[in-house]
Amino acid sequence: MIQHKDLDDPQTLEVIVIGGGIAGLSAAIYLGRAQRDTLVIDSGHSMAKWEPVVENYLGFPKGVGGEELLKNGRKQAQRHHVKFSRDEIKEIKSRKGLFVLRGNKRTYRTKRLLLATGIFHLPPKIPGVKQCLGHSMFFCKDCDGFRVREKRIAICGANNEAVEYALGMLLYSACVMIATNGEKPRWSKQHAKWLEEYEIPVHKGRITDVEHRNRKILSLRSVNDRKMKIDYIFTTRGDIFHTELAEKLGAKLDQEGQIEVDHCMRTTVPNLYAAGCVTPANCQMIIAAGEGAAAAQAINRDLFEESLKTHSLRRFREVQLEQGETMPEGV
Repeated sequence: MIQHKDLDDPQTLEVIVIGGGIAGLSAAIYLGRAQRDTLVIDSGHSMAKWEPVVENYLGFPKGVGGEELLKNGRKQAQRHHVKFSRDEIKEIKSRKGLFVLRGNKRTYRTKRLLLATGIFHLPPKIPGVKQCLGHSMFFCKDCDGFRVREKRIAICGANNEAVEYALGMLLYSACVMIATNGEKPRWSKQHAKWLEEYEIPVHKGRITDVEHRNRKILSLRSVNDRKMKIDYIFTTRGDIFHTELAEKLGAKLDQEGQIEVDHCMRTTVPNLYAAGCVTPANCQMIIAAGEGAAAAQAINRDLFEESLKTHSLRRFREVQLEQGETMPEGV
């Protein structure tokens, strides 16, 4: 198979994807099938691996584990000759239209760079709650509201988002409360009125412990040793977007700290793309996969148009003419 590798610099990859999560793997599959010389650099920190059962991913009526999705996605990309490197990128510089990446293990060079570095959801500061992550403690009502129907739900937070989460969860359960975990409420007067209108209880004490068994929450215990029986926790503590590399390259971020992209997943830096939860998209796995695919298609088109301008496609064609049969029989 003749690869589309840069004929002038065989050490330069056509595309590097930083991040081996859902968005990065989706992009890699599309790029591999487009015959692009593609490398995925993965540090192994995708949030998807913490999801024991994903129930809203198309094509899995009984749900699918996040780790299974990652494993299958990687196999699918490798089937299309995508290469993988377990590394962590520490620095990126842009030189003469190329990106030079310095990792812990080696240095990489590429013509197009896709950042699929993802997000980290901050769990609430409650002892014992991390063990319940993905099993009875969740971050997203759109993903997991359906699975907590008619259960006892606590929303951990003290801001407007916490109030809106509590209001939204009323569609799934009548038993919803807010636990501020000792924080002073920061919600607006309008949000306070909604809490009163919809009669949503608010517990303002600090939570000292979570009672759980087999990762299933049984109750919350507060400073006054008060015990509140709860089945599930949702948190709105906040997110950390992994945008450090994008910022160092000069990419523009929005007010929430996410990488700004256009409809083709292009950032404000030429030849730099971003996809998945590190962008302003709703942080859903299936949306991340779609963004990865969109970015890959845009990158592929961009490389094709460049090959016409630089005549590298002509040089590639000359190799084909020398090496193989290029005319159908009878023509």
